[in-house]
Amino acid sequence: MIKIDSNTKKILMDLYVKKGIGLEGNITKLIDTENDEDFKKYLKECETKDADKRRKRLEMTKKIQKQNDDLKTLNEENQKILDELQTTLKEVEESKLTFEVQNRELNEWKQDNLRLTEELKNEMVKSEQARIEAENAKMMAENDLDLLQKRNQTELISTIVRVALWVIIGVGFITTGVYVFTLLMGKDTQVISATWSNIFGILLTNAFSIVGTIMGIKYATDNNQQQQ
Repeated sequence: MIKIDSNTKKILMDLYVKKGIGLEGNITKLIDTENDEDFKKYLKECETKDADKRRKRLEMTKKIQKQNDDLKTLNEENQKILDELQTTLKEVEESKLTFEVQNRELNEWKQDNLRLTEELKNEMVKSEQARIEAENAKMMAENDLDLLQKRNQTELISTIVRVALWVIIGVGFITTGVYVFTLLMGKDTQVISATWSNIFGILLTNAFSIVGTIMGIKYATDNNQQQQ
């Protein structure tokens, strides 16, 4: 046991009374009170106060440990939420990139569509111009063909009429020559006169028939072209 003199005991007790500071730990169990009731009471209060402090420190330690566990759990949950948030942010960033790519492709498609539309309009204008030029060329060709046909018809009609007139004139001269020769020879002209008259009638009839047929063909051709 540890023995303490009376002066030290008095200092320890005064310190406890004035400032509330007393001995702590197992040392209070090792001090010999020497039947000093005041010092024995002092040591008892120090033990009680020390036990109370130990209990409070233990409770505080447990509380701090519990708070640390709660903080650890909360930290783990926060870390999990942070990981999920980072994953979500990554997915959002990827979605943003995908959207930008799709938007860029859409803009490119829109530009291509506008360009194709403009080219189609230009081609339609060119096609319309080509159609108009083709129609004009067709009309010019038809006009040229019509003029050529009319000229060929006119030339053909002129040729036919000219040949027919020459034939009529030739036959008329021949018949007239035979008739004159018969008169000069003093022969009977009754038969030749009747023949001469018949031949001239036939020639005139054929001439008018040829001219009428040609005019009818020309009229039918012109009417057919107008209907077309």
